[in-house]
Amino acid sequence: MQKPLIAALIASAFVSFNAHAADLIQVYQQALANDAVYASARASLAAGRERVPQGRAGLLPTVGASGSYSRVDNSNDPFNVGSTVTSPVTGQPTVVRGSAANYNSNQYTLSLSQPLFRWDRFEAYEQSKLAQAISEAQFAQAQQDLITRVSQAYFDVLAAQDTLESTRAQKTATTEQLASAKRNFEVGTQTITDTHEAQAAYDLVVAQEFAAVNDLENKKSALQAIIGTAPSMLAPLKTGVALAAPQPAAIEPWVSSAENQNYSVMVSQLSLETAKREIKRNRAGHYPTLDLVASSLHIKNSGQTPQSGLTVNNAIGVQWSVPIFSGFAVTSKVREAIALEDKARNDLENTRRTAAQAARQSYLGVNSGLAQVKALEAAEISSQSALDSNKLGYQVGVRINIDVLNAQRQLYSTRRDLSRARYDTIMNGLRLKAASGSLREADLVPVNNLLEH
Repeated sequence: MQKPLIAALIASAFVSFNAHAADLIQVYQQALANDAVYASARASLAAGRERVPQGRAGLLPTVGASGSYSRVDNSNDPFNVGSTVTSPVTGQPTVVRGSAANYNSNQYTLSLSQPLFRWDRFEAYEQSKLAQAISEAQFAQAQQDLITRVSQAYFDVLAAQDTLESTRAQKTATTEQLASAKRNFEVGTQTITDTHEAQAAYDLVVAQEFAAVNDLENKKSALQAIIGTAPSMLAPLKTGVALAAPQPAAIEPWVSSAENQNYSVMVSQLSLETAKREIKRNRAGHYPTLDLVASSLHIKNSGQTPQSGLTVNNAIGVQWSVPIFSGFAVTSKVREAIALEDKARNDLENTRRTAAQAARQSYLGVNSGLAQVKALEAAEISSQSALDSNKLGYQVGVRINIDVLNAQRQLYSTRRDLSRARYDTIMNGLRLKAASGSLREADLVPVNNLLEH
């Protein structure tokens, strides 16, 4: 009764352990909340959305108020009686009458200016729209980058775990082979050479185990840098999982999409349009400007002055300005903007070629990976059969110890290559969608369905 109970407890422990394993979508949700790179992109997006209100402000009216308050104390010299002086308040000549003039002067001005024709500000407003669109595209690019970074870090951990498990399984098998070689040497059925070969294989796999442990910790640390916490147990791929080919199955639609819908290409296109607008904005330095202006001046004097009381001056009109010569500064800025436009055009072409190349490489990587997975699955079966045959031949004396060790090494190496090929194929599929500009969070769902939950 105890053995079935122990077996049930162990099975339930494994079920409970796997139930708490985090899958790819859960890890991605952690990255959304904690990744510093993504948080930086989100803040850049919020800042970029303020560019349009700033650009629009140059076309809207500006209203301002200014004022002053002063105390005037004039003690007239009797020798200057009858002379004329200028009033510090009104600016008009005043005859000194031989008496003191002490008063308070309070004045303020309310002014308004509405641009009627300022072409540089209009172009700046259009550039602000492009700047906001650039920030939107860059944020979308950051979202795609987060998906690929999280997925790559996730499968890197799984690959490191597979390598460690395979290495430890190989270590166990090598340990058994070493013990068998020692027993056979003691009874005289094998030479010391077999023992030395088994010992060398054991020492090598121990060294590989240390390297695998270190690599696993590094991969976990890389994932932790994205999600902000130490990763828990991750859900592995299902055994014998079947991977789907990319749809559409032709490479041309993927390349075309990459050349037009890739977010880096979109940013370059918007940057080129901004450079064109910059040329127009700088050329506006040769254009006249026209503004509607209005002002209201209020002056109130109180005290010993004949001009006490409130004076109000209201004015409205248009104000124009025509640039004549600016030391060739405007012409130089236009030439600079034209050169930068040419640079932006070449940057766009380079970005398109890079996106197309990434799409081609990812598409070929998916198809090559699918073929490699199929071949390695067949190689795994063959390697297992070869190992079983060599073990049987070793037992009956037609095979030597090194043959069994080589067969073991071949089998575990094939299993590592198979798991890595599956992960690489999945990642190439995600990169293919990213290159074409179509990668979304929903694309993680079919990948997540390939995991054991």
